[in-house]
Amino acid sequence: MQKNEMSEPQSSVDVCHAAYMPAAPHGAIPRAPLLLSCVVPAYNEQENLEGFLRALIPAVQALTPHFEIIVVNDGSRDATHDVAMRLVNEMPVRYLALSRNYGKEAALSAGIDHARGNAVLLIDADFQHPLELLPEMHALWLHGYEMVYGVIADRGAESGAKRLGTELFYKLMNSGSSVKVPPNAGDFRWMDRKVVDALKALPERNRFMKGLYAWVGFKTAALPFVPKDRAAGASSFNLRRLGALALLGLTSFTTLPLRVWSVIGGLVALIALAYGAWITVDTFLFGADLDGWPTLAAGIMLFSGVQLMSIGILGEYIGRIYDEVKCRPTYLVACDEDHSPLRDQA
Repeated sequence: MQKNEMSEPQSSVDVCHAAYMPAAPHGAIPRAPLLLSCVVPAYNEQENLEGFLRALIPAVQALTPHFEIIVVNDGSRDATHDVAMRLVNEMPVRYLALSRNYGKEAALSAGIDHARGNAVLLIDADFQHPLELLPEMHALWLHGYEMVYGVIADRGAESGAKRLGTELFYKLMNSGSSVKVPPNAGDFRWMDRKVVDALKALPERNRFMKGLYAWVGFKTAALPFVPKDRAAGASSFNLRRLGALALLGLTSFTTLPLRVWSVIGGLVALIALAYGAWITVDTFLFGADLDGWPTLAAGIMLFSGVQLMSIGILGEYIGRIYDEVKCRPTYLVACDEDHSPLRDQA
């Protein structure tokens, strides 16, 4: 068994996201026996949760007999709570029910905060994250990587608008920030305990997890995968939610929007000065007339629009500051049913 664990992992990491991955040891390094915490955020997953957990448990048991599953119910409106309460008596599950829907970033934070293992797996309950990659994640962890994350290799099933928006988002993020967020990387990842402790130490309330994963650093490996179809139900991430998440990421990890509007403001000011000089010269040479009212009205509308948009960008940043200084918790737990086999590790 020890020999199999220490064998060289077969991985695509050398050709995927190499710019984001510091070098790791080529051979296996000493690791404590694996105690794995699996964090499963769930929002309206009544149709998927039981089947997914029954598939997850044997996949994890093949890696270690010492594990726990933390199901985080993010204020579901269906029967997810009833299903989870029944399963905690049948499975090695710790069930956390948040007091309302706080969003996936908060649900992931709740699971990370309560995880007890020396490694933590983040995985969705809709079967889109392939369980077949868990042995490779484990092998890479044994070989020195401290965070292994899944990368969506094919977005062909998504709409053109979503693909274009995703590409634009990552370009904006990585052009305006010193922290480079790997494109198409999601929340499907395996993290060493030191990464988990680093994430728990970050105090901000507006948590953009993809940015936080990148910010903490450590030795990181990327695994490409193609998301599977949801087993049942529909995704809760519509364009509005995705847009809000993108805005959170941009305002949390880059000041690019502020710099862009500074440049736009400077250009508009230069154009206005040039136009004012031309008006002055024209008046001295040809006299004044009343033909400029349409231009004046258009100019006022343009400058007003630029000012309102720049104020709106400033407002987004000020709103983030306002949320942070209130120091409210990221989430509240309404129910904690702890049947975890690792509860004595706390």
